[in-house]
Amino acid sequence: MAGAYSPGLFIKERTEVEKIRRLPIKGEILVSKGERVKDDTAVARTRLPGSVYPLNAAAILNVEPAGVEALLLKKTGDSVDKGALLGRSRGFQGFFRTALHAPVTGTIETVSSATGQIIFREPPIPVEVNAYINGRVTEVLPDDGVKVRTLAAFVQGIFGIGREAQGGIKVKTPKPSDALDAHAVSPDDKGMILIAGVLESAQAYQAAADAGAAGVVAGGVSYGVLKKILGYEIGVAITGAEKLDLPLVITEGFGAIAMSGCTFDLISRHEGRRASLNGATQIRAGVIRPELIVPLDENETDGAAHPESSCAGTDLSVGTAVRIIRDPGFGTTGKVEELPPEPRRMGSETITRVVVIRADGGELFELPRANVEIIDG
Repeated sequence: MAGAYSPGLFIKERTEVEKIRRLPIKGEILVSKGERVKDDTAVARTRLPGSVYPLNAAAILNVEPAGVEALLLKKTGDSVDKGALLGRSRGFQGFFRTALHAPVTGTIETVSSATGQIIFREPPIPVEVNAYINGRVTEVLPDDGVKVRTLAAFVQGIFGIGREAQGGIKVKTPKPSDALDAHAVSPDDKGMILIAGVLESAQAYQAAADAGAAGVVAGGVSYGVLKKILGYEIGVAITGAEKLDLPLVITEGFGAIAMSGCTFDLISRHEGRRASLNGATQIRAGVIRPELIVPLDENETDGAAHPESSCAGTDLSVGTAVRIIRDPGFGTTGKVEELPPEPRRMGSETITRVVVIRADGGELFELPRANVEIIDG
């Protein structure tokens, strides 16, 4: 018996998801272990040190470095506003005095008698970390962050851009092979995560951004469209820091690739639910996958009565017996010899994750993972 195989990523109808929400530097934890939180709940906060700004006061005042401090009206530790008078040079017989003004708002951190420089520290920057998902705090990491867990439907993408976002799920195409139509995007999509089979145009993405959508999830997108969205070429090694109006998550690969029917059906079953989306991707060491997380109802979150379930056939591994279900090699059986982690360019110019099959007759095939099915027995 055979089971259809969709791309080798986690696609789960119901599974426990735990996220570590960590501060960039030590700070204050705002929630307690066991507390229920919403995705926008602030769970921790800190203050990042402000930027340092040096000023060559000795040169401006035309004095030796050791003489700067005597001319100042402010001392180390004092707060100043941008443009505030800090001191004046002695000039000539009380005339032609040069004024020294604060270049930034902040605090005088040091006055160096060796270099004549004044070092200013701009005000600290407040930073809050939210829970990202609806769930329960399972662990508090003192001064550092928390762990939040939920029972959820969970879909990993193969590639994404943009940061974290939350919104309601809204399916925008009838079928997983259909493309998102820019004209079908409306003001009603504001705050929603739009689901489409394919993203064929940058205009469709821009329409979603203009409507105020929270994000887009699609099966495939071409490099050309991606370049138009970003305005520059992008590597696939690390993403997530792009300055975008909304994140984009691709579930299958690069090109006009339809979303897996299994994935499309799973997401569609949760239409209307609030979900969390993250486009951050890291292909190399320390792999990070873009993701869509749909927390389940409050009374389902213990997960005790619900074993994990997933799209059929996602347990592809080296040695798995498979059958090729599309040309080239249609009908050929063999075993998985390799599962390269990085996407590869195929003859059709699409870029997707592949599987290397050693056919029973000895021939090697390198194929998109969607082109095989697992032979269960």
